Amino acid sequence: MSAADSAFGVYVHWPFCLAKCPYCDFNSHVRHEAPDEARFARAIATELAHFAERTGPRDAVSVFFGGGTPSLMKPETVSSVLETIAKLWTLKNDAEITLEANPTSVEAERFRGYRAAGVNRVSLGVQALDDVSLKGLGRMHTAEEALKAVGIAKQTFPRVSFDLIYARPGQTPEAWREELSCALAEGIEHHSLYQLTIEDGTPFANLYRAGKLKIPDSDLARALWDVTQETCEAAGFSAYEISNHARPGAESRHNLVYWRSGEYAGAGPGAHGRLNVFGGRFATATERHPERWLARVEAEGHGLVEDEQLGAIERADEFLVMGLRLREGIERERFRLLAGRDFDAARVSSLSEEGLIESTPEGRLRVTAAGFPVLDAIVADLAA
Repeated sequence: MSAADSAFGVYVHWPFCLAKCPYCDFNSHVRHEAPDEARFARAIATELAHFAERTGPRDAVSVFFGGGTPSLMKPETVSSVLETIAKLWTLKNDAEITLEANPTSVEAERFRGYRAAGVNRVSLGVQALDDVSLKGLGRMHTAEEALKAVGIAKQTFPRVSFDLIYARPGQTPEAWREELSCALAEGIEHHSLYQLTIEDGTPFANLYRAGKLKIPDSDLARALWDVTQETCEAAGFSAYEISNHARPGAESRHNLVYWRSGEYAGAGPGAHGRLNVFGGRFATATERHPERWLARVEAEGHGLVEDEQLGAIERADEFLVMGLRLREGIERERFRLLAGRDFDAARVSSLSEEGLIESTPEGRLRVTAAGFPVLDAIVADLAA
């Protein structure tokens, strides 16, 4: 197993938001009264200690504060969690420490505090650069506020990323090209660019089923995808993962831990993890409801509701699903070792002849540019 494959990261979930976006199915919660941050921080520390007892010594290459809206946390809370992580594991000197933030003016003012706490990378949930779309997406900031926050982030953190959502209602390829070009012109190193999807249980899903929300059809969505790839490539932003584009060397190290099937501890309400312990690989998940998670941690020392050892087929399938998202693809030999079998030769040959996958001289299997728009079908075919 390569060093990249065995990399270890830590994920911390902060589940609170000022408002719930209508497209979002993440584990996020709105509270009319601010949560007791010190109490939640103590519980996160307790849960992290539980995981550290299981993993033993590890060199952490990354820490990621996700949500929810982690930028609602006080810098002192972030600092205390990072101090805990550094005591439990070895936090490498060049570790990537990312915090997700919403670009409202109030939260942007906290950036200097987060930098002092140890955060060296910020990921901004910009989502759109026009006010009509932002309102439709339920965002609480304007395009002007977003760009101001980007400017402050560039001055404060050595590494900056921001997200955009495309294939929005009424969006045209021409408008998206212009919007994306404006985003790329900001001169930051990384962009996460996601097609709008309708997730079950969200207000958007209800509107969509009622015929009150129209999103681009498959042909228009494909045209928007093509614009995304062409515009980013022309600006020097490689699509190193199906939805993530970066300048060379600026890839998200933490997300690469996920996509390369590395190891990560996930703490906080609704956090997921993958731990390589006792000779096996365990999938963990914690209680999603914040207050129930808090009570469980205070009573039991952790908030785990799932803690299952993955079988060989499950590990192989997860390796396939995650790894083929990357432009670099996967090592075929590692798949053989995990699954106890190779891919079906006829399926590989057929997909290769269609120009959807390719094999490299180094023994990797990867999806081609033509294959990425139909990635799910490719994965299903190879896993069968």
